Amino acid sequence: MSVPYETAAYEPHDSPESPEEHLARLLGRALNSFELPDETIRELDCALAHDGSLHSAHHSEGLHRETYRHTWLLADGSALTLWELVHNTARGSEPQHEVYVDEEELRAATSRLPLPPDTPDFELPVTVQLSPVPAPRHSYAGRDSADHARRLLRRAENPDRPGADTAALLATASGHQITQAFGRPCRAGRAGLGFSLYEHAFLLRDGEEVSLWEVEHTATPDGRHMCEVYVSEDAARDAMERRAAQLS
Repeated sequence: MSVPYETAAYEPHDSPESPEEHLARLLGRALNSFELPDETIRELDCALAHDGSLHSAHHSEGLHRETYRHTWLLADGSALTLWELVHNTARGSEPQHEVYVDEEELRAATSRLPLPPDTPDFELPVTVQLSPVPAPRHSYAGRDSADHARRLLRRAENPDRPGADTAALLATASGHQITQAFGRPCRAGRAGLGFSLYEHAFLLRDGEEVSLWEVEHTATPDGRHMCEVYVSEDAARDAMERRAAQLS
């Protein structure tokens, strides 16, 4: 008959794992990991968060079988699940691990195990889900985002530009998007002055979104082009007002 789940067949780590570490550990112990589609692995390489939970278990007469649900949050806000089967098919044998991309494959693999057919599973009816993560506000491009952040901060000339803490945070950026911001106009000031405001939105690997606001203008004594960067839209627009007022 079924017995309570024992943790010996599964070895959780005490310290938090990154999504990449969790995936590497799962694939490293699965005997059939080479059968997973390449596209699935590529999607999981960019995962932002992960969650693992026991789905069902069967323990009887020295034999055991557990299934686990491993879910990753992807950069586009969707989730991808792999199913892990852990079992010993002969008394005293070492646990074996297998991994599948859907429940149909998992059920087919489970049905092949030499377990007593008249013993019901212990199944957890509640799905354990990832912690809620807001859907990204932007459509991010994932190429060279950390380098883009470095170049943006390097060309900023304002003394109150974001500092080392912001630079370190954006070094983990996995995506970015640039959009021009309109809305509240600044005062015209001297004829011929030009102001443009851009939002540089960055997606971090933990799913957090951070924006920097870039002001490009020619409100300088000699009319040269200047770039300033601020951590909020209000700060950027206030700076535009000040620059325009100084040369009005």
